Amino acid sequence: MGSVAAPWKSLLLRALESNGQIKHSKFLQLATIGSNGRPSNRTVVFRGFEEGTDRIHIFTDSRSRKIEELKNCPFAEICWYFTESWEQFRISGRIEVVDASCLDATKFKQRAEAWSSISPKSRMQYLGPSPGLPHLAEQPVNEPLLDSYSGPVDAFSLLVFDPDQVDYLNLKSEERNLFKAIPSFGGEKLWEMERINP
Repeated sequence: MGSVAAPWKSLLLRALESNGQIKHSKFLQLATIGSNGRPSNRTVVFRGFEEGTDRIHIFTDSRSRKIEELKNCPFAEICWYFTESWEQFRISGRIEVVDASCLDATKFKQRAEAWSSISPKSRMQYLGPSPGLPHLAEQPVNEPLLDSYSGPVDAFSLLVFDPDQVDYLNLKSEERNLFKAIPSFGGEKLWEMERINP
């Protein structure tokens, strides 16, 4: 067992690059714990790493069920499978929800930058009807107005996923490694790696 800083991140970046020609390579599954205690899973889009860290950014609608689930239990797992390179990443950790009520200046800025990074079409999704509620046949046909210079709408949330364990499997090489975050006195996250059976 060796101790290194986020060695799995370079594996993930390499997998993203080698599978980059496939549009769905940025799609991953996010599992949370539902209010009934059962797993709740959905597909989300990888939006990048927080600069200089191993924290993963995901964008979502604050009206979606996953927000309530994460506020009740912030622990989650993502699963990513890359079809070209036959690699799987199962990443466990804790998610922080950065929404319109966030008062932290740094996180407020991150949310605003995340909002400005998405296309106008993607922004419009956050002005639509609340996700998961029954569809009403008589929906208003008025196009919602969106000021391109204003900041994020209330429905836009940034999810900051902070990993503490990564289970990496390469089916081509039959290699499987388990990476675990270990506490450090300096506050920097260190990782230990153990090779395990596929």
